[in-house]
Amino acid sequence: MTKTHRLDEAKAFVAVNIALLTISDTRDLSDDKSGDTLAARVTEAGHHLAARALVRDDKGAIAGQVETWIADPSIDVVITTGGTGLTGRDVTVEAIRPLFEKEIEGFSVLFHQVSFTTVGTSTIQSRACGGLARGTYIFCLPGSPGAVKDGWDNILKWQLDNRHLPCNLVELMPRLLEK
Repeated sequence: MTKTHRLDEAKAFVAVNIALLTISDTRDLSDDKSGDTLAARVTEAGHHLAARALVRDDKGAIAGQVETWIADPSIDVVITTGGTGLTGRDVTVEAIRPLFEKEIEGFSVLFHQVSFTTVGTSTIQSRACGGLARGTYIFCLPGSPGAVKDGWDNILKWQLDNRHLPCNLVELMPRLLEK
């Protein structure tokens, strides 16, 4: 897969406000390696870490936290890590997908292409997804640090950079609530 990331260096970078949610029954914020990895990458890219939380694998808790952030007009993007697998406790997708007004199918497709290069066919065990709810982008990544790196480094870092060519998600933000 050819990776071409072109930036319009003449444009000023626009930082977006990103909230991070870790979903886990086995971790807390003190040992949340995936959340730490993602938080570091978000801030290294120049974005604002608007909020960070950890909730258990519970549909109500997951949806409740994401709904709170969707309702906050200062949060542009929510990224979750964890709970996208196939086991009984993996309920992130079931909690968040009903919140989507529009699903970003291409995110899942591209995530699996990227993931295939690092974990091979094991990528089929992930249900990574993305969507839009009330003007807020939401992306659900698997819970491993490697998957977080794949999703951020190869997709989100670029699509959340307003200088990315030929287009990016940031330039759409002013129009997301159009009727």
